[in-house]
Amino acid sequence: MQTSLAGQIALVTGGSSGIGAGVAKALAQAGARVAINYHSHAEPAEKLASEIVALGGDAFAVGADVANEAQVDAMFDALVQRYGTVDIVVANSGLQQDTRFATMTLADWRKVIETNLTGQFLTARCTVREFERRDMRDVSKALGKIICISSVHEVIPWAEHVNYAASKVGIQMMMMMMMKSLAQEVAPQRIRVNSIALGAIRTPINKDAWDSKEALDRLLTLIPYGRVGEVENIGRAAVWLASDDSDYVIGTTLYPGFADNG
Repeated sequence: MQTSLAGQIALVTGGSSGIGAGVAKALAQAGARVAINYHSHAEPAEKLASEIVALGGDAFAVGADVANEAQVDAMFDALVQRYGTVDIVVANSGLQQDTRFATMTLADWRKVIETNLTGQFLTARCTVREFERRDMRDVSKALGKIICISSVHEVIPWAEHVNYAASKVGIQMMMMMMMKSLAQEVAPQRIRVNSIALGAIRTPINKDAWDSKEALDRLLTLIPYGRVGEVENIGRAAVWLASDDSDYVIGTTLYPGFADNG
């Protein structure tokens, strides 16, 4: 039986490419209307929205820097103006700005931390405020759902990616403390908060890790299941967490297995 999100409204931050695009497509295929957030380049998000509409869905692109409080507020205002409310928010925005630790600038550090960590806080806060603004809707057993996208590098060290890995540790602490505490706080209002920690997923951002046989063979030694993940796998996981099929799942991280610490 196919999971249905018919009648529900979703927002995917960082939704114009990679993981976010895969999640946006999956939510739309399951019947949700989707707002696709982008940071600075509208064209990919608008193209994806047009593709979803051409397939019979409903989607639009909305710009915002998730690390900017005023822009996040404006994004939610645009979403509510367009669709009336939101039922599902996937906090996916994140970036890498890789360099050796000794040459890393304070600007490199702050940019990654502000997007990957503060961006999830601002997105989640606006989401809870919107859920609390309205009554239950008959499209879901929950008042609303928040899905935070993180990475296995919240626990696996990654040389020359210190700022990225540190931001993910921060997000993990947010998951372990803020997310779980938030889940506990808002669960009586029937708001569900969960997360997905990404493993090795085939996207352009990590092309060097899978684009040659040698690189892929090295990567696969770390993956007991013997294959690289695809964005569609994350999309289907997000659909499940957003659906009533997971209605008793709260404060949980879906986490892939690795053979060792990477």
